[in-house]
Amino acid sequence: MNANDPAVAVVVPVRNEAGNIAPLVAEIAKALEGQWRFEVIYVDDGSSDGSAAELKRLMGQYPWLRRVRHLQSCGQSAAVRSGVAAARAPLVVTLDGDGQNDPAFIPALLRALEAGAPRIGLVAGQRIKRKSGGFKKFQSRIANAVRGAVLRDGTRDTGCGLKAFRREVFLRLPYFDGLHRFLPALVKREGCEIGYVDVIDRPRGSGVSNYGMWDRLWVGILDLAGVWWLIRRKRRIPEVSED
Repeated sequence: MNANDPAVAVVVPVRNEAGNIAPLVAEIAKALEGQWRFEVIYVDDGSSDGSAAELKRLMGQYPWLRRVRHLQSCGQSAAVRSGVAAARAPLVVTLDGDGQNDPAFIPALLRALEAGAPRIGLVAGQRIKRKSGGFKKFQSRIANAVRGAVLRDGTRDTGCGLKAFRREVFLRLPYFDGLHRFLPALVKREGCEIGYVDVIDRPRGSGVSNYGMWDRLWVGILDLAGVWWLIRRKRRIPEVSED
């Protein structure tokens, strides 16, 4: 790693979030400047609004801001993976692009990850005082309860976009559409522990939701079954010595 390379990459998947980009970019910078060398990677997942133009404008203002673009929408998991693959930093933070995840909590996640290294592979934000509507909160509670009962990953809120992890651990995970919903269980499958930080949820900045937690119920159930199978089939790699 070059001495001038960033230590932290912040990956933000977005689709049609033009009105939320500039305020969130400024908040991310405020949270990290003077503490870590960083880059911010926005993954434009096939936006059809002014997101591309807004990112281009801001990239002229901030040298650490980068953009990865999907020519067509591929979903949140694909956007996260594209951003992590493009990152130059060994530590990655993800957060949603709608403004509900407060960047002020990024330092707490990074410090927990650094303090627990190499034992801890991921630190997950756990939302309190959620600002979502009643039905969405009900959906989330049901989804988290079912997932926890099946996977036993010890995480009460896997849907929070605020997460910090080691890039090399993430890139070892099996990729599938829906991966971002199961990161704690899959990171534990790799032999790492999970850390947790309580974070305060905020109202959406502007616009409407583009990524739902259980947009496709039956696909979500199939994903859950697939992750359960992956965990059950994990085998320890034997330690080998040679005379």
